[in-house]
Amino acid sequence: MQTQVIALVQYRTKHAKGIKQSTTTDDASEAESHARRVEAESHARRVRAQQRRVRQRQLLLVPVVDAVGRPGDHVRQRHLGHALTYLTFDLVIRRLEDLGHEVRMVRNITDVDDSILSKARELGIDYLELAAREMDHFRADLAALDLRPAWSEPTATGSIDAMLDLIGRLETKGHTYTVEGTTFFDVSTWDAFGSITGFDDATMRTFAAERGGNPDDPRLRNPLDFVLWQASADDEPSWDSPFGPGRPGWHIECSAMAMAALGETIDLHGGGNDLTFPHHECEAAQSEAANGQPFARHWMHVGMVAYEGTKMSKSLGNLVFVRNLRHMHDPRAIRLALMAHHYRGGFEWFDYDIDDAITRLGRLVTAARRSKGPNPAPTLAAVRAALDDDLDTVAARDALDLLASGILSGAGDDPTAAAGLANAAALLGIRLDATLPESWSRTT
Repeated sequence: MQTQVIALVQYRTKHAKGIKQSTTTDDASEAESHARRVEAESHARRVRAQQRRVRQRQLLLVPVVDAVGRPGDHVRQRHLGHALTYLTFDLVIRRLEDLGHEVRMVRNITDVDDSILSKARELGIDYLELAAREMDHFRADLAALDLRPAWSEPTATGSIDAMLDLIGRLETKGHTYTVEGTTFFDVSTWDAFGSITGFDDATMRTFAAERGGNPDDPRLRNPLDFVLWQASADDEPSWDSPFGPGRPGWHIECSAMAMAALGETIDLHGGGNDLTFPHHECEAAQSEAANGQPFARHWMHVGMVAYEGTKMSKSLGNLVFVRNLRHMHDPRAIRLALMAHHYRGGFEWFDYDIDDAITRLGRLVTAARRSKGPNPAPTLAAVRAALDDDLDTVAARDALDLLASGILSGAGDDPTAAAGLANAAALLGIRLDATLPESWSRTT
């Protein structure tokens, strides 16, 4: 079985391409179409040649972390920033499955941490009840967007023994210290700390303060040291441990859950780029210090989403929630709208973005019902090549639009055109065989 890992996860400097639409079939557009097809076929040949050169691999293991909550991002509805992250990994999985791989994607469920306990206290309900409720909502959003389900969804509360074992190994190797019932990871014992982000100490200290850390804690030997195990407050859950009664820190939860499901080294690990520090840096440090093995072969981080020029935030009240959007619009249009942007670059969401996507969806659905059109083979090749090119969803959408335009204009007499369009769209998670509500069908 061939693997395409290299093409999918390389960190190349690459900008998202502008949106290109082909709506006519005059000589110029036909020439452009031919050039695109030639380039797509050439790229496909290069990809196949690369496939023959890379090593065999049976499984690609993909964890995506923190489905419920994390410090500074307490349990709440999923907004478009979350949706972009989940969609990104969904597309990676679809392409790997298209290549014949079995993919095991693990999504860690953080069902106990500071933010969840605080929110449960505010609502006057049990923290596990809150976590379960939010996970039900979360899964409903994922299902509506036709995102691949996780192979495994371990919970923090169900993984305490694995966390204690991991902390115990770190203690044995001299990477920890305990002060007043709290056990910390000593970053001075790990020379590679900071290697994932490349940040200097000042930058790491700033992000630690902003993203759930406490660099000013007087108990710390180093401001960048982080909590592995902490004493619980009187109204918080507590577990017995060799380090005293308490509960786990945020970072140790995810390392323990990922490794319990996937082993000491995983192929691909990722999430939003706000997780790079401290979360992923701390995960890698504690995991590699304990095991003496790389924690992740590749890291993949998704850019942030702003709303009409302003960063989405709860405090500003400008979050665009997936649940609200999917109740108003066809979820397939939401996927198309998100794919108008490269995953790493982040983007600004404007309310009219969904209108453009609805129009595109209507054209695709209409074209998929026609009896003939141009040869669809180059389109599927172009979509595959775009996904292999650092997940270039903009180019993938363009390929679909080009074929749909040819079909709707009456170009070509290939009876497989509509089926070919549907197959190419399915690789992007867009099912064109589903009924499109008339109010959402726009073909102009």
